[in-house]
Amino acid sequence: MESPKALGLGSSLMSVQELAKEPMLAIPQPYIRSEEEPSILSHGSDSLQTIPVIDMNRLVFGQTDLELENLHFACKEWGFFQLVNHGVGSSVVEKLRNEIQGFYKLPLEEKMRYKRREGDVEGYGQTVLMHENQTVDWADRFYMITNPVHRRKDHLLPEFPSSLRESLESYISELQKLAMTLLGLIAKALKIEEREIEEMFDDGMQAVRLTYYPPCPQPEKVMGLTAHSDGTGITILLQVNGVQGFQVKRDGIWIPVNVLPDAFVVNVGDVLEVCHMLSRSVLFDKNKIPQSKR
Repeated sequence: MESPKALGLGSSLMSVQELAKEPMLAIPQPYIRSEEEPSILSHGSDSLQTIPVIDMNRLVFGQTDLELENLHFACKEWGFFQLVNHGVGSSVVEKLRNEIQGFYKLPLEEKMRYKRREGDVEGYGQTVLMHENQTVDWADRFYMITNPVHRRKDHLLPEFPSSLRESLESYISELQKLAMTLLGLIAKALKIEEREIEEMFDDGMQAVRLTYYPPCPQPEKVMGLTAHSDGTGITILLQVNGVQGFQVKRDGIWIPVNVLPDAFVVNVGDVLEVCHMLSRSVLFDKNKIPQSKR
């Protein structure tokens, strides 16, 4: 495993999944996180908090006004919620889960066919190194832009094995429809003109990120995904297996998210916050921008 200095800035390490297969007495320095912020939730009354759950069926067909109030609360007070009864077929989701796990079981040389190219952010790899002392996430990832279609890279999705490509295409299509429906409902809940949301996001940029977090012999020293807020309209997160670890920050405390079976976790991104602020109302206090980590 090469060091960040050996690789040079703008490069990425390859691959923590392979690194984790080897016996190690100590975690390599680039992966050791700062001790400034604990990864374990503080004990006490706040430890009982959990992100809201929104029922898509109720939003569309049932107790619409009540569920819109719940959605408004989730967006304003949390910036995160779990979405159940979302309408994306279980077979589509389950097939994608299996294909993602299959992708990360491929030999490294097979995955490297889709590696991130120099100067690009799309493709297979690890954290892109921006400075010499950067802490690297304990994760491998595959990232690509999927919409607009003309922005797709020829060496990525078009070159995938047919089963993975078809599963991703089906999932991407379903998520695009779900996202636009959900954005319209969020606009309604937050009293934004739905036309404004449609104009901003219809046929807008959509990207997918497939992330693998290998077991770590000293998990308290690393971070799977560094704390961040999402510079998006919304992010829809699918947990591939039953291993928990996702956390969101509220009022200065990191709160674990126990993902419900068949649920998506939805993150209201920075773009939607700005959109709402431009509509002359306040969605978040400046200290409540939603953050997450894993």
